[in-house]
Amino acid sequence: QVLAKVAAVEARSEHPIARAIVEAAEQAAIELPLMTDFESVTGMGVRANVDGVRVEVGADRFMRELGLNVGGFAGTAERLGGEGKSPLYAAIEGRLAAIVAVADPIKPSTPAAIAALHRLGLKVAMITGDNAHTAQAIARQLGIDEVVAEVLPEGKVEAVRRLKATHGQIAFVGDGINDAPALAAADVGLAIGTGTDVAVESADVVLMSGNLQGVPNAIALSKATLGNIRQNLFWAFGYNTALIPLAAGVLYPAYGLLLSPIFAAGAMALSSVFVLGNALRLRRFQPPLAADTGH
Repeated sequence: QVLAKVAAVEARSEHPIARAIVEAAEQAAIELPLMTDFESVTGMGVRANVDGVRVEVGADRFMRELGLNVGGFAGTAERLGGEGKSPLYAAIEGRLAAIVAVADPIKPSTPAAIAALHRLGLKVAMITGDNAHTAQAIARQLGIDEVVAEVLPEGKVEAVRRLKATHGQIAFVGDGINDAPALAAADVGLAIGTGTDVAVESADVVLMSGNLQGVPNAIALSKATLGNIRQNLFWAFGYNTALIPLAAGVLYPAYGLLLSPIFAAGAMALSSVFVLGNALRLRRFQPPLAADTGH
């Protein structure tokens, strides 16, 4: 009842886990008790008075901040984390009362998206506020290269900067309010279009669907575009370097060769046609994950 009541407030922010708890409570016909003085502690948990009883629910770090020892649940928490579930703790009137596991299911499209990123020669890191055991279990399932776990919202920017210093240019993908600073700090910020408005405003690229397959597709398209630009610049410089001196009469004193103005104009037009035709090859671009319908 306590978790369901807390989730009923959190659901207003469209949190998927909160919505799931509320729906489960409704299906079980649980009558929610009266709750007052609700407070959300960012990156930690929530607290409220439920029927006059003080209740705190949150991560292990929240319990430690309250002066509570979660060691009694260590074995259970490690088992749940190994299953890819996030352990949360509930305290009633300052005493540890329960451990609860929640899980955000992996989307079916995510493994293919991460595999496509690896094929593009990229490393994948996960920055999360989740328990380290849970994060490592998810990383093993998905083949993620590096995990930065138990990060508070304000720590995501520092994590991005640290990864930039270690690996070079960073693209950050996020959809929440807490992701906005990290999206702005990364070299390229990619926001999920189904996420919060703050995240969308902070990003450089917005993927209109919630399908992560759009990430490798966007990166592959950007690489193809930059490659096409380099080709056009190379041929344009080479073309002009060869023909402009000829049109100016550099070979006339030695060989008596001159380029007719008519041919010079035609050659210039042909240069533009060549560059344009090369650019149009991008219309035949095939994304790494063609099944994706997002942009």
